[in-house]
Amino acid sequence: MKEIHPKTPIDARVKMPGSKSLVHRTLIAAGLAGGESRLSGFLNCEDTLYTVSALRELGVRIGSTGGEVTVSGTGGRFPRIPGLRKVFVGNSGTSFRLLLSTAALAHGHYMFTGEPRMLERPVGGLVRALKALGVDAWCTGKDGVPPVQVRAEGVRGGKVRLEGGTSSQYISSLLLAAPYMERGLELELVGGLVSKGYVDLTVEVMTQFGVDVLRDGYGYFRVRPHQTYGPRHFTIEGDVSSASYLWAAAAVTGGSVTTENVYPFATRQGDIDFLTILAQMGCRIDKQEDHVTVTGRGITGIEADMGDMPDMVPTLAALSLFAHGKTTIRNVPQLRHKESDRLKTMARELSRLGGRVVELPDGLVIHGLHRLKGGVINPHNDHRIAMSLAVVGLRVPGITIEGANCVRKSFPHFWEVWDSL
Repeated sequence: MKEIHPKTPIDARVKMPGSKSLVHRTLIAAGLAGGESRLSGFLNCEDTLYTVSALRELGVRIGSTGGEVTVSGTGGRFPRIPGLRKVFVGNSGTSFRLLLSTAALAHGHYMFTGEPRMLERPVGGLVRALKALGVDAWCTGKDGVPPVQVRAEGVRGGKVRLEGGTSSQYISSLLLAAPYMERGLELELVGGLVSKGYVDLTVEVMTQFGVDVLRDGYGYFRVRPHQTYGPRHFTIEGDVSSASYLWAAAAVTGGSVTTENVYPFATRQGDIDFLTILAQMGCRIDKQEDHVTVTGRGITGIEADMGDMPDMVPTLAALSLFAHGKTTIRNVPQLRHKESDRLKTMARELSRLGGRVVELPDGLVIHGLHRLKGGVINPHNDHRIAMSLAVVGLRVPGITIEGANCVRKSFPHFWEVWDSL
């Protein structure tokens, strides 16, 4: 349980921990590279540790000293592992999906599984794509969801079509493994792609590790065979998604928060566009090369298509309780398949506090400035829900969050930072 105390206008400066999305991707690229890579600014959280553990199961040697991790890459030549090896990744959908294609490059029999919620989250499109590329992979229980078994003997590769409307992680998973597929990869996307920024981030990491990705927007990607990742010393920039809760704290209190280790002009993290949302609502945004300052000045409701930054929806929903007018959030049906059903959870918990919230099939409508009340609220073991509800507690007395330790999934020291604001 964590009690949140209302605060007067905040004036704070916070150095952001490393980006979770970058850590997952650089770990995999470094694990496939030939030679030793060093990752500085490593984010030591629940999800990234699942990726570390899984790569070790595949035979990658990983060590750590302080905030730096060393990865002794396999060069794409994995040791043969006898018997069935179980790979448990908790509720880290990123670990599960990104690593599934990497495991297919190895030599052994693997079963990827996780916590009960993970066993409800979709992976069917990725499994079908891997089968089309010559991989012996199948869902062992209900079709389309984990657990997934892979009898790995390398990946033939070639051409494959994939729907992009369920998860961008399917695309990132295939792309990261593509240089080591026998025929490379030609990937054609059918329909729209959600969370485009995460695919851009994947391509950027691949480029940084020495692999060329040919692309036509977000509809076609090609990775030529016989490319290899090279070892790198890679510095992980700050996590923009985690910074959003601190920016929101400034917005709802009328204060000012500066987040360091954030590079607004250079980052490929798609959630940096949340600053545009905050500006539209009325906040003052000051972008510098390596930091961002957000100052709250009274906020107004907006209409927002959040399809490219769905992780920011809980933050925006919490903010919208204190905005003049109505906020409409659309185009995020994929949020029903995250750590919780985030649309249902946010609508339920904000309504329990007195908020006027309407749940849509693909979003939320929040009417701001209704009379709110405190209470015990349940984030349903979802780190992003817990951190967004903390924002509400800055203005509403008496809010207590159950299971507050779920923030360890992405921001282990969140409550220490929050209390220090």
